[in-house]
Amino acid sequence: MNTAKSRCLGAIAIGAILLLPATLALAQTDSGSDVPAEVVERGRYIALTSGCNDCHTPNYGIAEGQVPEELWLTGDVLGWHGPWGTTYAPNLRLLAAELDEQQWVEMTHSLRARPPMPWFNLNAMSVEDAGALYHYIRSFESLGEPAPDYLPPGEMPAVPYVDFVLE
Repeated sequence: MNTAKSRCLGAIAIGAILLLPATLALAQTDSGSDVPAEVVERGRYIALTSGCNDCHTPNYGIAEGQVPEELWLTGDVLGWHGPWGTTYAPNLRLLAAELDEQQWVEMTHSLRARPPMPWFNLNAMSVEDAGALYHYIRSFESLGEPAPDYLPPGEMPAVPYVDFVLE
């Protein structure tokens, strides 16, 4: 084998060895259970394409989705104000840390929430997809603070908030 080819193969082997712990860490959730990397990646895909970040990641829409992944799903202080009062997107990392997978799946299938949360879409999510989303969220450390509490109709939120006018 020529020297250049040997060096290239050696570099690839060393790179693979160095990346192995990171790959294994990704597949192990905070809950301590080993989860196949494909399940975690499926959960990432679901979070990304289902619009979870739109509300549950600070400044995601303003930044056109260019928020570092390590900040995803940490909740937001942006209020959503309308006839129902003011709602805030909760920190999903803190929420998932309080639940096991079965509790998470049950929550996704029974949730009834105020706007703008599309709870009816979450209710329709398959058990497998809800579990994958859970494991993706749990692959991160619990980070951030709880979202502000819901405010009833007539109580004005502190800024910032989005005002939904329904006529």
